[in-house]
Amino acid sequence: MPRTKKTTSSPVKDLEVLESLDANELRIEIENARKELFILRMKHTMGELKQPHTIRTYRKYVAQASTILSLK
Repeated sequence: MPRTKKTTSSPVKDLEVLESLDANELRIEIENARKELFILRMKHTMGELKQPHTIRTYRKYVAQASTILSLK
């Protein structure tokens, strides 16, 4: 049975999109994701974050993008 694609409103890009970026674009993407992760952690600490699972999502996203960058 074929898997259906999930549609989310998350700004996190799919792996196929990340793999199509060049090294400089990946570095910029990682930098932006790390900044967003920092903001999310601060909001979580202050109790303002409504969806704490987004921290895990961004952490995984940074790791995946970093791995793809190291392969290029």
